[in-house]
Amino acid sequence: MGAGAGSGRGQRFLRSLLFLLLAGPPARHPARGQLRYAVPEELEHGAFVANLGEDLGLDVSTLSARRFRIVSRAGARQHLEVNLENGILFVNERIDREEVCEAGGTCLLHLQLLVESPLELYRVEVEVLDINDHAPTFPWQEYVLEVAESAVLGARFPLESAQDPDVGTNSVHTYRLSPNGFFSLEVQTRSDASKFAELVLERALDREQQRVHRVLLTALDGGVPERSGTAHILVTVLDANDNVPAFDQPSYGVSLPEDAPAGTLVIQLNATDLDEGPNGEIEYSFSGHAPPRVRELFHVEPRSGQVLLKGRLDYERASLHELYVQAKDRGPSAVAVHCRVLVHLLDVNDNAPEVTLTSVSTPVLEDAPPGTVIAVISVLDRDSGDNGRVSCEVGPNMPFELRSSFRNYYTLVTTQALDREVVPEYNVSITARDMGSPALLTRSTLTIPVSDVNDNAPRFLQPSYSVYVMENNAPGASICSVSALDPDCQQNAYLSYSIADGHIHGMPVGTYVSINSDSGHMYALRSLDYEQIRSFQIQVQAQDAGFPPLSANVTVHIFVLDQNDNAPVIVSPMPRNGSVATELVPRSARPGYLVGTVSAVDADAGLNSRLSYQLLQATDFTLFSVAPDTGELRTLRSFLEQDASRQQLVVQVRDGGQPALSATVSLLLSVVETMPQTLSDFSEFSLPPEVSSSSPLTLYLLVSLGSISFTFLLAILILTAIRCRGERRSRQGDSCSPPRCHCCPGSRASSDGLKTSNLTAQPPAGTTAATCLDVPAGGPPGYCYKVCLGPESAQSDFMFLKPCSPPRNNEKDPGKRSRPEQHLQVSKEAKQPNTDWLPPSTQRPALKRYRTQHWGNRGGMWKGDAGMG
Repeated sequence: MGAGAGSGRGQRFLRSLLFLLLAGPPARHPARGQLRYAVPEELEHGAFVANLGEDLGLDVSTLSARRFRIVSRAGARQHLEVNLENGILFVNERIDREEVCEAGGTCLLHLQLLVESPLELYRVEVEVLDINDHAPTFPWQEYVLEVAESAVLGARFPLESAQDPDVGTNSVHTYRLSPNGFFSLEVQTRSDASKFAELVLERALDREQQRVHRVLLTALDGGVPERSGTAHILVTVLDANDNVPAFDQPSYGVSLPEDAPAGTLVIQLNATDLDEGPNGEIEYSFSGHAPPRVRELFHVEPRSGQVLLKGRLDYERASLHELYVQAKDRGPSAVAVHCRVLVHLLDVNDNAPEVTLTSVSTPVLEDAPPGTVIAVISVLDRDSGDNGRVSCEVGPNMPFELRSSFRNYYTLVTTQALDREVVPEYNVSITARDMGSPALLTRSTLTIPVSDVNDNAPRFLQPSYSVYVMENNAPGASICSVSALDPDCQQNAYLSYSIADGHIHGMPVGTYVSINSDSGHMYALRSLDYEQIRSFQIQVQAQDAGFPPLSANVTVHIFVLDQNDNAPVIVSPMPRNGSVATELVPRSARPGYLVGTVSAVDADAGLNSRLSYQLLQATDFTLFSVAPDTGELRTLRSFLEQDASRQQLVVQVRDGGQPALSATVSLLLSVVETMPQTLSDFSEFSLPPEVSSSSPLTLYLLVSLGSISFTFLLAILILTAIRCRGERRSRQGDSCSPPRCHCCPGSRASSDGLKTSNLTAQPPAGTTAATCLDVPAGGPPGYCYKVCLGPESAQSDFMFLKPCSPPRNNEKDPGKRSRPEQHLQVSKEAKQPNTDWLPPSTQRPALKRYRTQHWGNRGGMWKGDAGMG
């Protein structure tokens, strides 16, 4: 078997090679803008067909990149293929013409060639040429032909035809009969150019001499090399039946719709026989040379002569069927007569159009310009005439249209700009409708996704954000979250958040807040203080990850809410050096007498800074009261003899926060018979609102006060230097020798202050002598200070302090040096009046008089200096 198969393949190859040598190279026939080639069947795999790259004018190097390919229907066999390296069309698998094209005639393979970038479509027809690869065959190897001995010379007896699947010259060309003395052979040609043989009686038969004649019938085709088939014919000589049946006409024609059901009567045949009895009874049947396809589709009733439809007709497969029916009587030596029946099929619109998506370029970019090719669509209707003409259209309200490029080929293109954010995907319904009646249609849905382009900037959910944060927040705590949307998709919709550069009170904004770049959550990086910063704003940017990236900004207003974190601060009265603030109250004070005002400030705001005053502790609660709103301390009744001369009070200042914070101040009130002209520890001085509420303004005031103090001190030093020079000149003029300025001894200071002093001696009027007093000031060892009073000192409030000069080396009497115990001692218990609060301008003269009287009564100091006050 293997050797036989190999031998058969070798013979086919030799025949194909011989055919190519005789026929020449494959032909290329341009027709209607397309290429046409011819190739013999049965070529081996890889056989050359044509150079498509050269014939189509394509660059062979780009065929692979442009996806050059043959487009075929699903399930169809790929007989031919293209080599993308050289553009050659070659045989992919063996082509059997008889299998590819069942019907005779020209056998064409229709190829659709598609190349992309840009999209181009070519049509190529390849004609499969027949080779003589089949020998003629008879239906039976032996035929029995009954011939009556009474048959006349020249009588014709049709013989079974040989069948050859090949076409043209390769089909049955002629018949040959083996030599004999009674019969000859005559070859007839049908309308379809097929051949059949008839046996012609050349010599009278004599049954008694020879009952059976054997001849060999040979069918020959016209191929090269020639092929043949044989059949044995056994001629039996019968007794005479001298009348044969006869049809009404030798040929019949009938039309039949292709959708006729099985059992339909095709034609009623009628043949007559003049004989009687069995010799006149006629039987109908297909003749021996009726094709097998006819026997499958039709049936002949033997007795009635009716031709009935047996199988299903298909106009698209064959539009004409040729039937050969014979009639033969039942007598001995019956002779069969034949007639031809031509069945013409009428096309019925029984095939709906077929829609095939040849090439689809999806997804499509949403910024694709109008006219962009999305897909190539082929439409096929197997019907003919109007039933096979097809129109194709897309559904309404679609930004697409169909453009016809070739017959039954359409390109789907865009008609307008697409927007993925509006419609992310299109389901395009393509309707193919033929022109038949009734029309048949086919709908095919093509899903076209739209690819995103970064054409939308992020958009925040709010035009701006207002965030309220309680002060003293924990660093790192989340304060708010911003969110933006981007209608794009994938990376074009991935958003990252950031804070724009800026400064808040001179500090970078990044030191105050941060933002999570993925979620948009914002965090405070420091604890906020309402008293330092009450509000600020930042710019938050949302940027997508598209190319190029798009962004949007939003303003975030952050308001710091006040928290009761500052206790009230007492500003009046203010204790000095840890002592209790004191005040004198006359015993004669009536009810409602204003003793003083307790003033306090709170750095908070709102209810947290609303202060209330109350008397927390008192020696006698019935004697004093504090106004809860103003802090005024007033007497409730008149003083009695039994009331203590010293009243201890504790005033509490409480704010309105939750929880409330408070501060207390202790007051010592001395009840006196007469009020001295002195400055009370209470002060009407209150901080201006802008000072208490604005730290920079307070700083400016402090700097100004320091500058003024420095200027004042510098002026004193300059004035001191001028006075010392003047004094030196006066000494030289008045013979005031240095020994006259000495450290004056005096009594030590008592516990009540300075008692006596050598300063009580007054110089004569009109003299310029200076009075000097050395006073130890608690300075470093070896230093003392001299108080020099000139004649004009009575008109000045200044004291000029001079350092005592140490004894020179040439002084021989060390005993003349002033001893420390002889210096004027100043008691440390002597307290200056409380000057933490500035008194009103109307109380300043009284304050000076109070100081003069107070110090004069304690030690006799400043006597004779009435002009100083």
